[in-house]
Amino acid sequence: MNRFRRVRDNLKKAYNSGREQVRTARDARPAPEREESYTEFVPREPEPEIVHHSTNSRDDADVPQPLRIAAAWSWRLIVVGVIGLALLRLIGIISVVVVPLAIALLLSALLGPAVGWLLRARLPRSLATFLVLIGGLAAVAGTLTLVVNQFINGLPSLTENASAGVRQIQNWARTGPLHLSDAQVDQAIDSAQEWVNSNTSQLTSTGIATAATIAEVATGLVLVLFATFFFLRDGRKIFRFIVRLFPVNARWSIADAGDASWATLGAYVRATVLVAFIDAVGIGLALLVLDVRFPFPLAALVFLGAFIPIVGASISGAVAVLVALVDKGWVVALLTLGAVILVQQLEGHVLQPLIMGRAVAIHPLAVIIGIACGVVLAGIIGALVAVPLIAVLNTGVRRLSRRRPEVPPDAVVVTAGG
Repeated sequence: MNRFRRVRDNLKKAYNSGREQVRTARDARPAPEREESYTEFVPREPEPEIVHHSTNSRDDADVPQPLRIAAAWSWRLIVVGVIGLALLRLIGIISVVVVPLAIALLLSALLGPAVGWLLRARLPRSLATFLVLIGGLAAVAGTLTLVVNQFINGLPSLTENASAGVRQIQNWARTGPLHLSDAQVDQAIDSAQEWVNSNTSQLTSTGIATAATIAEVATGLVLVLFATFFFLRDGRKIFRFIVRLFPVNARWSIADAGDASWATLGAYVRATVLVAFIDAVGIGLALLVLDVRFPFPLAALVFLGAFIPIVGASISGAVAVLVALVDKGWVVALLTLGAVILVQQLEGHVLQPLIMGRAVAIHPLAVIIGIACGVVLAGIIGALVAVPLIAVLNTGVRRLSRRRPEVPPDAVVVTAGG
């Protein structure tokens, strides 16, 4: 027990001794100066204010939003209209070149399948194009020769029938319900002769102007032939060259719209030719059955008139009825009128919907307006080109305006050589 106490006392003494030494050593060491740590406050720079620039003035706040939208569209439409008028004026200046190129495009769309058939038969492209072009020229020349010969041979007898018809009209005016006197009939004839004499100078100047344009017509025909040949042979290369003029991102869309428009033009031209042929055959057979003079020339006129929808068929049918009236009298003329109306109804309700289909369907109002504008701007050629131009623009705009997925640059078809 005493030993335990001695051990405890020794441990306590040692603990106190060590504690005292540590305290002494700590008191003997100088205390370090305490530095107050602080962080300097830096004021935060204010964020730049986002300014939204606007083209509207303060007064525009009082203008209704629909009116502002209408104004924005208005000046854009005015700019487009001015550019369109400038293009039309430029086309009018170089119409000697533009019109043959337009006709060459129509002929190329018509003859393109024939060239394709010969190419599939392993013929060279140049030879296939040359054969198709020569065949088309031979067909046109043969048809014109036959029409002109028949017209020249039948013109004297038609003139005699016309004179007899005029005498019948004079007799009817005297003895019919009008009961005109000889003096009144003679006065009407004198008035007609006076009108012809007063307009002789105008007719003469028109003839001189027509003679002056013979050189332009010849130049246009040569340009049509050469342009048609190269359109048929190198049309794809020419189209690719034109597409390369556009930005790379737009080339695929332009190429797609161009292909669709060309397909529409080809379908329209071929369908119009087929419909025109059926119309010409129908009216020509009716004229043959009724024994009216010039059945083949009148059928050719109906064929050409069918290329101007609605208007052309009506005019050519009226000419056929007039010839029947002069040649055979009013009974045959009424029968001819019935045949013309029947053929036109068949064309409008059966042939055009069945042959042309929905791909080139155009509203009749658009057709009438387009033909009227074409006649005002370019005469008969304008009426001929107006409807296919509307069909092509309709297809192209629809293709360009529709939504489509992103196309990678390597999908552009015009990047290939050739």
